[in-house]
Amino acid sequence: MDDSTVLVLADPADPLLAMLEKLPDNTRIAVGDRVEAFAQASPEADVILNWTGSRELLQQVWRMAPRVRWVHSRAAGLDDLLFPELAESPVPLTNARGVFSEILGEFVIGAVLFFAKGFRRMVRSQEAGVWDQFDTVAVAGQTIGVIGFGDIGKAAARRAEAMGMRVLPLRRATGQQGKLDVLARSDYVLLSAPLTPETRGIVGVAELRAMRPGAVLINVGRGPLVDETALISALREKRIGGAALDVFDQEPLPEGHPFYALDNLLLSPHSADHTPDWKQRAMQMFLDNFERYRQGDPLRNVVDKGRGY
Repeated sequence: MDDSTVLVLADPADPLLAMLEKLPDNTRIAVGDRVEAFAQASPEADVILNWTGSRELLQQVWRMAPRVRWVHSRAAGLDDLLFPELAESPVPLTNARGVFSEILGEFVIGAVLFFAKGFRRMVRSQEAGVWDQFDTVAVAGQTIGVIGFGDIGKAAARRAEAMGMRVLPLRRATGQQGKLDVLARSDYVLLSAPLTPETRGIVGVAELRAMRPGAVLINVGRGPLVDETALISALREKRIGGAALDVFDQEPLPEGHPFYALDNLLLSPHSADHTPDWKQRAMQMFLDNFERYRQGDPLRNVVDKGRGY
């Protein structure tokens, strides 16, 4: 493919957009965070890069660009982005799946060690100037159940196995009783599934009751995978050992939210995958895929729009 017109939904001042200079010289680029920025270029556009645009902006630009042949999203999660016209069209949608999996796998292991080794207690004792000896837990021989055994789940599983942990993946075809069995057998439960109608609220009251009293829930998938009200109750009542959360129903988490006051919760402000170069990694994924598109090769990370991931 020779000429191409790319619509980039982003703040024009974003310094990461300088990486787009690596695109071929005959590539026309239109950038903006308002629909007016695409009025001239959209009729000829064949690619949309949704870098930081909202669902509403993407939907408006989509309707202005009848010749689009490929849409790419910087994010891996698509539950807030996939509108009906795009979902039902034959135009391929790709995302950043896999770009952050290894980083998130590291966070999962960090969360496991945080609870197993009592790091919060160590820090508090140090700050108080108290010599407070206590027993810690060996993670070797413990079990981590994984709900969502995709790229992130597998990255965490590899690291868990390297530490001698048993990995218990929940297969998609497993029913409710199978899920409860995985929960009951796990010392740690990892949620790394995409958000779909089937996975929304996949851990609620019944699932939390099925977990072991000392078990820890780790969510690096999407906030609505968990019934947060039920989780808050379980943590307050110490019915599970704790939780580590990187994602939430509402982000940013509002001031005064009950999660902030829980001492058996490790709270990450959705920054578990925010290494200094995470945006560069995401942009490089698009650039690599653009070269595939230009050469007519199969695109990477094509989303099953029916499933939503």
